[in-house]
Amino acid sequence: MKRIGILGDIGSGKTYVAKCFGFPVFNADLEVAQIYKNDTKVFKKLKKELPQYFNSFPTKKSEIINAILSNKENLKKIIKIVHGEVRKKMNNFLKKNKHRKFVVLDIPLLLENKINKKNDILIFVESKKSEILKRLKKRKNFNMKILKNLKKMQLSLVLKKKKSQFIIKNNFKKNSVKVRVREIIKKLV
Repeated sequence: MKRIGILGDIGSGKTYVAKCFGFPVFNADLEVAQIYKNDTKVFKKLKKELPQYFNSFPTKKSEIINAILSNKENLKKIIKIVHGEVRKKMNNFLKKNKHRKFVVLDIPLLLENKINKKNDILIFVESKKSEILKRLKKRKNFNMKILKNLKKMQLSLVLKKKKSQFIIKNNFKKNSVKVRVREIIKKLV
């Protein structure tokens, strides 16, 4: 099984690109949402670590946002608690798909959390900053301060691009991305 890691800026279209490959996708953001919604064990750890922010289960996005905005150290605490569970889910996904030729890892902090392996195929999704911001502002619960905190945790886009074997320019027009994905698949198969 070969692993394809999707890299890029927040809001650059990584999830859309990941789906375009047609291989099984591990989407870390979706897994995190499920953990907040369904995992009482994680909720109890969050409540113990940050009792003034986490009051009721399932964990509400507003509670997470309040915790992050009040103190940037809280984001690190939250990630430390949630990250272990995401890693377990990723390992289960990899075991379940071990006989597949390819899997796609849509994990925002793939390099930062050292989840990638030496022989992973890394693909960088490149988008214009103005387009990304326009799209992010349409998201429910968009918050510029949280966006800046998250960006501080990430490696530079220049470094991510440099480490990637392929680049997909996403102009948010579906056809151009699909054409580029097909080109990459031909080179990989």
